[in-house]
Amino acid sequence: MIGKGIDLIYKVATGSWKTRLALAPLVAVMFVSLIGLLIGLSVAADRFLSFPKALFPCWSKAGGLALIALGLFIMVLSIFYFIKAKGTPVPLSPPPKLVKAGPYRFVRNPMLTGIFMQLFGLGIATGSPSLTFIFTPLFIGVNVWELKTIEEPELVKRLGAEYVEYKKQVPMFFPFRIGRNAQPNRQP
Repeated sequence: MIGKGIDLIYKVATGSWKTRLALAPLVAVMFVSLIGLLIGLSVAADRFLSFPKALFPCWSKAGGLALIALGLFIMVLSIFYFIKAKGTPVPLSPPPKLVKAGPYRFVRNPMLTGIFMQLFGLGIATGSPSLTFIFTPLFIGVNVWELKTIEEPELVKRLGAEYVEYKKQVPMFFPFRIGRNAQPNRQP
C-alpha cells in the first residue's frame, strides 16, 4: 500500500500541470484541516482532563507568541522559495528541481519546522498542556513517519542521486544533528 502511495505521488508530481493544479488545493485543505482538528482535540483534551494552566509561567504568552512569529516567518520564507522554483508546498505539485536555497540550505523540511514551531508556540501561549506535550509531538511523529515512508522515497525516485546526497548532508527539521554520531552540517 505504501508503494502505491509513493507511485501515486510520483505519477501526479511528474504528470500534467492540470492534474497538479486540481489536486494541490485539495491536499492543502486536508493538511490545514488536520492541523485544525489537532488544535480542536487539544482544547477538548485540556477541558476533559482538567489540565491546569499553572504549568506555564506568566511570561510564557510572550514566548509562545515569539515562537509562533518565528515559525510563521520560516514557513512563509520556505513557501516563497518553493514558489520561486515554480512549485507549491504540496507534495503533489512540487518544484521540478530540488530546492537547496534559503532555509533549505539548513533543513530539508523548513515548512514543517515552521508549522511545528507555531503549534508549540500556540500551546505555550494559550497554556495548553495537551497541545504542547501530547498533540504537537504526536503530529511531529506522524509527519516523520510520512516523510520517511512515502515522501522521501518519492523524492529519491523523482530526483535521484541529487536528493540522496542532499539527504545525507542536510538534517530533516533542525539545523543540527542530535545524538552520538552527530556530524556538523555540511552544506551542499
